[in-house]
Amino acid sequence: MSILFSPLRLRGVICRNRIFLSPMCQYSAEGGLPTDWHLVHLGSRAVGGAGMVVVEASAVCPEGRITPDDVGLWSPEHARAFQRITRFIEQQGAVPAIQLAHAGRKASTSAPWKGGKPLAPRDGGWQPLGPSALPFSPAHSVPTALNEAGIDSVVRQFAAATAYARDAGFKAVEIHMAHGYLLHSFLSPLSNRRTDDHGGTFENRMRLPLRVVDAVRGAWPDDLPVMVRISATDWVEGGWDLEQSVALSRELAARGVDLVDCSSGGLTPDAAVPAGPGFQTRFAREIRAAVGIATGAVGLITSAQQAEQIVAQGDADAVLLGRELLRRPYWPLEAAASLGADPPWPVQYLRAR
Repeated sequence: MSILFSPLRLRGVICRNRIFLSPMCQYSAEGGLPTDWHLVHLGSRAVGGAGMVVVEASAVCPEGRITPDDVGLWSPEHARAFQRITRFIEQQGAVPAIQLAHAGRKASTSAPWKGGKPLAPRDGGWQPLGPSALPFSPAHSVPTALNEAGIDSVVRQFAAATAYARDAGFKAVEIHMAHGYLLHSFLSPLSNRRTDDHGGTFENRMRLPLRVVDAVRGAWPDDLPVMVRISATDWVEGGWDLEQSVALSRELAARGVDLVDCSSGGLTPDAAVPAGPGFQTRFAREIRAAVGIATGAVGLITSAQQAEQIVAQGDADAVLLGRELLRRPYWPLEAAASLGADPPWPVQYLRAR
């Protein structure tokens, strides 16, 4: 029996299998609102058999977007725009989830196919924010270091976005604490050079991210799961690392987080990342073993046998597929056939089974 195609319970939510669509920016929003592209993109992966469909990094405020083309979740209008998407995903048997994010010092850039360069305010950009006045790269704007009022505002924005996610019909939320964006930049000593109670020690650097976790968990129904995506290492000497990630994950578990989604990197543009098939899976395995929390493995997972092995041998509780599901939206249905599993197909597609 395939473990990959066995159900996974996270609080009151049951995922039909352990294949999750990883949140991937589409840079196709209008004023932060999802469009028909998002309905088709996300809906196709639900039709294709994924157990959970996670919407891309969705900004909790306008200045929290990576680009002007990012989706957001900062108003009732944004919540309403997502409702038809969450409804369709659920109708296909998948769990609709959303990643809540703030881009921090990596905000205000153009979309990749528009150059991916930092945008000045005169070109439609805005002033980025961060823990310290340290830019992501020499080409990026120097961010404004958040003061106490700004930090408090970020916490409120995440709480408000969580409430909007509930109104939008999502059944899981993921806090983006990875890839060099705002919360990760508070965690890493490479980007956080503060001398107040939000910087310096490990406990201080965790302070804002954990406040956000408490705010999100408090605004989210008790029977629905909260997930957190982390960068388990910066891949840079003296930066954030696996040991700190294990300690952070213990704090996350104690605060009611249900799954840690284990990615890596993104804090600096020059990190030497040893990318290869399943190169981040060990982070999910080690955090799961040390903390006893459910984990998700992500990163160059492409074959059914590879994904099955990850969950069957207890390296992770779920696998998150990104680029592979961009290439093959119906990968889960194909994987099931190769693993001898027999999940239901959409009735409209039964003739092709």
